[in-house]
This record gives sequence, C-alpha cells and structure tokens, in this order.
Amino acid sequence: MEDEAGARHPVSISVPSRKDVLLRKLTEVVGGPLGRHAAPGRVRPAVFTVQRVLILMTTAAAVLAVLVKAPCRADGWVRPEQFYRACYSDWTEAFQFQGLGSGLLPFAEGSTFDGPLLVGVLAGLLVLLVPTSAAGIVQTQSVVQYFDLNAVLIAAVWIGTVFVTIRLASRRPWDAAIVALAPIAILTATSGWTLLSVLLSVLAVWLFAQRRYVLSGVLLGFGAGFSIHVLLVFAAIVLLAVRTGRFRAPLVTGGSMAAIWLLTVVPFGPARALALPWEYDPARIGISSSLWSGYNLLAERLGLRTLSPEITGILAFVAFAVLAALITLLVLRASRRPRLPQVILLLIGALVLVLPDYSPELTLWLLPFLALTYVDWRILFIWQLVEVLHWWAYWMFVARQVSSGPVENNIDPAYFTTAILVRLLVTGYLLYRVAQNMLEPEYDPVRRLDIDDPAGGPFNLAPDRKASAPVGLSGSRPGPNLTAPRDPQ
Repeated sequence: MEDEAGARHPVSISVPSRKDVLLRKLTEVVGGPLGRHAAPGRVRPAVFTVQRVLILMTTAAAVLAVLVKAPCRADGWVRPEQFYRACYSDWTEAFQFQGLGSGLLPFAEGSTFDGPLLVGVLAGLLVLLVPTSAAGIVQTQSVVQYFDLNAVLIAAVWIGTVFVTIRLASRRPWDAAIVALAPIAILTATSGWTLLSVLLSVLAVWLFAQRRYVLSGVLLGFGAGFSIHVLLVFAAIVLLAVRTGRFRAPLVTGGSMAAIWLLTVVPFGPARALALPWEYDPARIGISSSLWSGYNLLAERLGLRTLSPEITGILAFVAFAVLAALITLLVLRASRRPRLPQVILLLIGALVLVLPDYSPELTLWLLPFLALTYVDWRILFIWQLVEVLHWWAYWMFVARQVSSGPVENNIDPAYFTTAILVRLLVTGYLLYRVAQNMLEPEYDPVRRLDIDDPAGGPFNLAPDRKASAPVGLSGSRPGPNLTAPRDPQ
C-alpha cells in the first residue's frame, strides 16, 4: 500500500466492519468484525489480500449477472417474456433487430444500430467472431454466442473497474466493494455496454492521479465516444484547476482528449459523436424513466399538458446548466478544496437527475465515484434497494407499453411514476450528503484519515486558495482545513 507521497511502505487501512454498525452486524455470520489487534495493511496476508478478495467477489457478481439473464438464454430474447423476466439486453437487441445478426456492421447502409459511436465500433468487431446470416435469418445459437462473448468482456471490464477503484481508494480499499457487489450492477451489467464507459472514466482518473496526463486524456477521448458523460470528468478537473491555479495538467489532458475525440469523430462524421444526452427522441429511445417522463405520466393522469420532446430537451439542458453552476459555486467557494472524485460525482449525478434518456443501467456511472466519496453503508443499502425496485418497475412498465402481455402482469403508470420519484429523491439525497462533506471536510471519510486527495494528481496536497465567503448547506459553518482527528481503525 502506498501513502500520499507515493512511498511504498506499510500503512494501516480502514476496516468498515469495525466502525459501521450495519456492517458489524452483517459480519456476524462470518465470525464478526476484524479484531482490534489486527493490523490490516501493515501485516500482509498470505493469500487473501483485499484486492484478491474483491476480485473474487466481482467474479461471483459477474456470474450472477449472467444467471439473471438465464431465462432468456434458455428460451430466447422474445417479447414480452424478456421484459417480464427482466432479462432484456442491448446486445441481443442489436444482434436480432439492428442488423448485426444479418452481417450488417453498425452505421453501414441498411443498419439500424443507434448506439454511441465507439459502442457501434466495438459491437461490429465482436460480431465478426460470431456466425451471422446474410439471408436475414438470425440463428438462435448465434444470439446466445454473441451475448456470451459480450458477457465475458463486461466481466473483465467490471473486474478492471473494481481494481482501479481499489487503487484510487488509498487507505479505504474495502469501499470498492460497492462497485463489486452492488445489486443494481448485478441486474444491469449485462444489459448493455455501459460498464465500458465507467471503466474508461475511472481509469482516466487513476492515470491523472499518477500524473500521466496524456494517457488520461487519451482515455477520456475514447470514453467520450462510448458515453458523453465521460467529459464531465474533465469538467471536474477544470474546476479544480481554477480553484488551485494549476492549469498545466488540465491543458495537457484536455489537448490529448480533444485530439483522440476528433480522430474518432472525423471518420464517422461529427453529428453522431456530438449528439447531446438531452436530445430526447422517444421514437428512437422507447421508454425512459427520467424526471420528465414521470411528469408526463402524471400530467396525463391529471389531464394536464405534457412536455414535447423539444421542450423536454430544453428544460433538461437548462436544469443541468443550473445544477452545474451551483456545483461550480460550491467548488470555488468551499472553505477547503474539494476532492476530485467528489466533484466528478456531483457533476455526473446532476446529469443523472435531469437526463431525458434515462434507464436503470445508467446508475452504473455513479458507482465508482460513490465508492470514493461516500461510505455510509446504511444509506447506500437503502439507495440500492430503491434502485432495484425502480429497475423492476421499469421493466414491468416497458412490458405494458411495448408488448401485448397479460394485463395482470403489467404495472400501473402511477406505481412507475412513484418509483421514478423515489429514485430521484434518494439519489438527490446522496449527492446532498457528498456536498455536505465537501463543505465540512472533517466528516469526509477520506480526509478523516489525515490524507488529502489520493485521486487528485497535481491537486493532491496543493496549496489552496482561500475562499472569501464559505457557503453552507446545513446552516453551520464549514469545519477547519486539517483539524479533524485521525479516524480510528
């Protein structure tokens, strides 16, 4: 384990089961929390290191993620069964109905593939490894093979995401268990290619923390081709550069990011790669579980005017701009410079709250940065329970809207609207708590260990510009810079 200065000498690591009441109770089934005389981090275990245990956990979770889709692997991805069984996957949808299974590469003439730019490139490369039919008849076995091939890739990506999160977590490696074992990850990891952008975003942060700015920018550039939300990682870097006055690293990172992004955009045309996430096209997207969709469902029930796709896009853009402005104010005016993962989480969280094109798997964007910023396991368990219930409600509502399944199996719009509202409230509360920790750093679980910003790269231990007028969320003044006591093990 390394300390903040990068020296390789043993340092103690935090053990959540010692302090968290919920985890202390849960560990009783395996012998209880770690003893007070144990010295994790200082004494290296023979075989079961933290990294190996978490990788084993992630592997088990990846197997469960495939088993979730087992009903469709056995009986086929057909409607409405794939919705009622909640085993829908973008992989099989693209293979069966968007031309991949007929030998059409994404974005080629006749292809209806509508995913992000580099997702289409990847999907096309993977389909070359699976038998296809030029006659337009998709073989069931080929569908399963394509699903399995993607599942293996996503399992490796998931493990990589957990490993990088461990490296960024410094003396709190067990917090990466949030990424390894999150129920919503098990349920949605094999629903699409979302985890690819998650890995690229967190890996770019790790390279930035290692001061490898060019490589970090390269990954951000590729990541933006998988999902536009990856650009918010760079936005967070820029905000901290303004706060600290250190601009060299963001300039190098931004330059390499822009170069890679342009290289991936030019061959396919800028229109596809520059499509903004609030451009809501219900004819293309289908069912969304966003704030705006919830409003439209409620408006229909009450006889009010619903929002058109154009108005939805404008409102989403304005709402995100307002939230981004508030986050900028928080970063620049907090009494102590926030940590990079905190700023990233707030920006991505703001996008998740207002995104018109939202579906349950996009929650994966938040997982690694939540692991690096917020570790109240009781609240996280409640959040995951809400996400799972929202995931179930989403697919039951999709079945109601796009298939002719039995009426008794469908969910009423009122329940789906409630699930959307509860998800928004709980996610918003998590972001609020992280913002509180930014304003009152003595409650930040990382800074309570007397370390600054392990993921911050050039911002870690950097002299901080004093804020002229600290702002507060709870009515109390922010705590002092470095007066918090060392967190007991």
